[in-house]
Amino acid sequence: MLPALTVAAAELRAIDVERKKGHILVASETFIDAPPDAVFEILADYEGFHRISKVFTETRYLERDEIGNGVVYSRAVGCVLFFCTEIERVETLTLTPGREILAIAIPEKSDVDFSVARWVFEQEGSGTRLLYGVEFKPGFWIPPVLGPMIIRAKLRSRGIDAANRIEQLANASQIHSASP
Repeated sequence: MLPALTVAAAELRAIDVERKKGHILVASETFIDAPPDAVFEILADYEGFHRISKVFTETRYLERDEIGNGVVYSRAVGCVLFFCTEIERVETLTLTPGREILAIAIPEKSDVDFSVARWVFEQEGSGTRLLYGVEFKPGFWIPPVLGPMIIRAKLRSRGIDAANRIEQLANASQIHSASP
């Protein structure tokens, strides 16, 4: 008997990256074939971000309340063309369970001059429509013309991989929580 194959249904529907007055704006829409609460739990598990993307080399809570609001730290490595940099951010994290995650950078403790990221989780059939948006002003150089194009291409390729991992983790957590 052949083992059952898991077919990922995650779909990166749209991604847009643009530069305006030194700020980078990213917006995406992704469908994940898992319930919004399960997808939320994976993305709200800040210390587990390394499971979603290898870009993150370290993530942890610095302060946390009982539902996960608090202050978080992340370290990621990003490259645009031949220029690679390690990016550290300290952010305030505000959670609306099952509905929204809001992360706002604390510039004096981060490698960005400004950053506001928002994830919105919407029910779509038996899955989740995930809307993501971030506006940030990097504290480091990004090529003015090619930068947004390269960021878009990297987000597109890495985004679908991350969406598939989120979907697998969310569905696995549903199986484990349903087990007696």
